[in-house]
Amino acid sequence: MSTTPDDLFAFLANLGITAVTTTHPPLFTVAESRALRGLIPGGHTKNLFLKDRKGRLFLVVALEDAAIDLKALPAAVGASGKFSFASAELLKQHLGVEPGSVTPFGAFNDREGAVTIVLDAAMLENERLNFHPLINTMTSTIGRDDLVAFLRATGHEPLVVAASRPEPAGGMRPDDCQTRIAAPS
Repeated sequence: MSTTPDDLFAFLANLGITAVTTTHPPLFTVAESRALRGLIPGGHTKNLFLKDRKGRLFLVVALEDAAIDLKALPAAVGASGKFSFASAELLKQHLGVEPGSVTPFGAFNDREGAVTIVLDAAMLENERLNFHPLINTMTSTIGRDDLVAFLRATGHEPLVVAASRPEPAGGMRPDDCQTRIAAPS
């Protein structure tokens, strides 16, 4: 059963985690969310909901401009075979969110622990991080340590790996097309 942002905020408050939340028009892509720069401090993120050859699910959380090597990542996280993007149905079933609202806060809805949460080590260099609180009409800012505490409280021990690499010259990243197709937030 999916929960609401208010359920999430109550859970965070119960853990002693403060989230500063900004309401805005719906944002479906990283490109759309860039319009909020300067209004919301902290590291802005993207989330890739993936599955491996055996159907295991992974949520990869990284900075919005991170170049993710989807060919090398499976070995780094213990996945079987190559990654593909998981369906909107699996996203709704396990994280309780729609495409465009993908967020590590969805771990709150994954009561069976079916999704492995992967945090990019480079993202964790930011003291404050921004995520949708289960819907894409809000962005919540929390501390990186609070993110880890939240994930652990939901039964998800995050896997921290160097998932990103420096952006190549020329601006086009290998994962740009894949990111647009999956429309992660």
